[in-house]
Amino acid sequence: MASIKVMLRARENANGEYPIVIRVVKDRKNTLLSVGHSVKKTDWDEKNAKVKKSHSNSTWLNNLIAKRVAEANDKLIQLEVNNTDTSARVIGKAVKAAKDNTFFKQADLYIARLEKSGNFNRTSAEKPRIKRVKEFLNNRDIHFPEIDATFLKDFKAWLKGTRTITERTAVNHLVVIRSIYNQAIADKLVDPKYYPFGKGGIVIKFPDSKKSGLMPADIVALENVELTGVANHARNLWLFAFYCGGMRASDVLRLKWSDFEDGRLYYTMGKNEKGGSLKISAKIEAILAQYRRENPKHNLVFPDLEKLVDLKDKAAVQEYIKVRIKANNKHMLKATEKANVNKQATSHKSRHSFAQMAKGVISASALQEIFRHSDLKTTEGYMGNNFVNEEIDSAMDDVMARLC
Repeated sequence: MASIKVMLRARENANGEYPIVIRVVKDRKNTLLSVGHSVKKTDWDEKNAKVKKSHSNSTWLNNLIAKRVAEANDKLIQLEVNNTDTSARVIGKAVKAAKDNTFFKQADLYIARLEKSGNFNRTSAEKPRIKRVKEFLNNRDIHFPEIDATFLKDFKAWLKGTRTITERTAVNHLVVIRSIYNQAIADKLVDPKYYPFGKGGIVIKFPDSKKSGLMPADIVALENVELTGVANHARNLWLFAFYCGGMRASDVLRLKWSDFEDGRLYYTMGKNEKGGSLKISAKIEAILAQYRRENPKHNLVFPDLEKLVDLKDKAAVQEYIKVRIKANNKHMLKATEKANVNKQATSHKSRHSFAQMAKGVISASALQEIFRHSDLKTTEGYMGNNFVNEEIDSAMDDVMARLC
C-alpha cells in the first residue's frame, strides 16, 4: 500500500523558505510532488503536517494542501480500481497530470492541434472565444470539474450582458468549451463523470436561422448589369461560385488553371479536403475568358492571391483570403445596388442561392454531393427553410380559401 505524507523539502530556497511537498512512498520508493508554495520552518507544524496560524495565509495554504492530498489519494484509488501500475512514479505522474490539467492549458493544446492540422480559419475563430472565457474568469485558470452547468449558464449570461451578440454567437462560445472538454476526456485527463453537456446538463442547440438566397430574377439582373473594375470582378467571383454549385469563395480564389481539364473542373474543397469535379458550363467559360492571361502568378485563375509570395504558407493564405472576401463583399454592395437587387449578395449567399434554386430540381442527397457536406442534415439546413415556407404558405392559402 502506498503512503502519502506532507512535508517540507530539506533544502531551503533563495528566500530562506522551504518548499511544501507531498511525498508518495510505494515499495520503498518515493516521489515528491510540489504544492507550489514554500514557508519558513517557524511557520510549519511538522507533527500535524500543516501551516501554523502564524503564517498570514495559513488557512488558504492548508486548504490547498488538503486538496492536493485528496487528489493524490483519488488518483491512487483510480489506479488500484483499474488494476493499473501503482508505483510511486506512476502515482506522482498521474497527480501531476491532474494538477496541470486546467482548462486554459488544454485550450492552448487545442489551438496548437488546430494550427498543426492547418485549420487556420477555425483557429482564428476559436481564439477570441477562449479569450472571452479567460476574461470572464478575470484571467484565472480553472479545473474541468469546476465547469458545470451553473458555470456555463453564468458565462452565457455574462456574454450577453457585456456585449451585443446573437444567440448563435453565444452558443458558439459554449461549443468551443465543449470541444476542449471532449479533448481532455479523449486524452484521459478528465473523468467523464464531470462532463456538463448533454443529457442532465447543458444541451447545446443552435437557434433556427434564416438562410435565404437570391431569386432567379436577382441572378439574371446581376448577370446583365453593366459593371467595370472591382465591382465587375466581385460580380464575376460571386457568379462563378454560383455556377459551380455554390462553391466556397475560399476555394474559388485558390483555383489554378491546372484544375481545368477536358471540359471539367477538378478541385478539392479546402474545408474538408473532399475532392470532386464539375462540368464547365458556357456561363463558367464566359467568366474564365475574362481572366486568361500569359504567365499568371502561381498559375492562379483569379488574381486575388497573386500578392502572396508563397501559397504553401497555409496560414498566410487563409488570412489573406479573409481580407479578399471582405473586400469583394464590399464591392458586391455596389454591384447589387446598380442591378436593383435589394438583397445582400455576400460570398456565402451564392451557396444559399444555389440550394434554394436546386429545390425541387435535384434531391438533397445529390446537393450533398455538390456541396460536399459530410452530413446530409447540413445540406437539408440549406434547403429546409424553403420547403417549410412553401408548406406554411399552402396551408395559409387553404385556410383563407374557406372564407371565399
